[in-house]
Amino acid sequence: MNFLVRYVLKRLLLLVPILLAVSVLIFFLIRLTPSDPIGSITSGRKISDETRASLTAQYHLDKSLPQQYFIWISNAVKGNLGDSFRRREPVGTLIAARLPATIQLVLMSAVFAVFLAVPAGIISAVKKHTSVDRIISAFMVFCVSSPVFLNAILLMLIFVFRLRWFPAFGVGRSFTENLYYLCLPAFALSLNMVALIGRMIRDRMIGEFKSNYVLALSAKGTPFHRIVMTHCLKNTLIPVITVGGVQIGAMVVGAVLVENVFALGGIGALLIEGIQASDYPVVQSIMLFLVALFLVLNLIVDMVYFIIDPRIRASGNTDGT
Repeated sequence: MNFLVRYVLKRLLLLVPILLAVSVLIFFLIRLTPSDPIGSITSGRKISDETRASLTAQYHLDKSLPQQYFIWISNAVKGNLGDSFRRREPVGTLIAARLPATIQLVLMSAVFAVFLAVPAGIISAVKKHTSVDRIISAFMVFCVSSPVFLNAILLMLIFVFRLRWFPAFGVGRSFTENLYYLCLPAFALSLNMVALIGRMIRDRMIGEFKSNYVLALSAKGTPFHRIVMTHCLKNTLIPVITVGGVQIGAMVVGAVLVENVFALGGIGALLIEGIQASDYPVVQSIMLFLVALFLVLNLIVDMVYFIIDPRIRASGNTDGT
């Protein structure tokens, strides 16, 4: 356990220079876009030269880019992400208001992915080289190669406009109603993860079937379903957790596109709105937040991997002695 604590502290220290480097990249890349921040602040209205000069000074736009960056990052460290050019509200407040919708979407997508990928991978492995395996494998190839926004549009065309099973846009008023509204967006967002994890489970489980312990259990008369679910699945899921954690981080980014298609009003919709309006504080803060969230999720996955895999714990304890 001491090794885990040292490892986490080391990773947390490494996050600082990574986030600083990413913040520099985000800040200066946004400034390369041909946009007028004053026009975003005034919503395109004509203003006097005095008002323009006042707004330029108020938002530190009269300073050099390095000075603007240091003002922004120093305030961000204190928890102040600045005010939105367009909405004239604190960016932190805007993100906090939109974050629950994005979290619900990503969590629901992860649940869908797990409950679809694990059975699909197991069935495909057990039915190897059969028509069932070919159908599942073809579906996984389609899912992994299809962009998330295309999945969202196709599902909307089929289940919303054709079959009319789900609402097209927005979120529900209650928790139960909101789950119903999120079913289709969450399913669209989960398909890539279903394909990657399902295929990985299939390939690793086929390898487990050839292991000596499986042959020994079969020789002892252990039922095949018990061998698969109790022994093979456990050994298969350990490396899958790492891939799943990375994919959850990717889901947060993919949620930007899905939210825009289904008009869910989460962080993704706020980011698209900020990009269209050249709202620098909103865009750079959300992008930095998404990167930080991705890095934290990877750290959590590594911690879980350490806890569930006895080989890593043993090596860690050996290194610490």
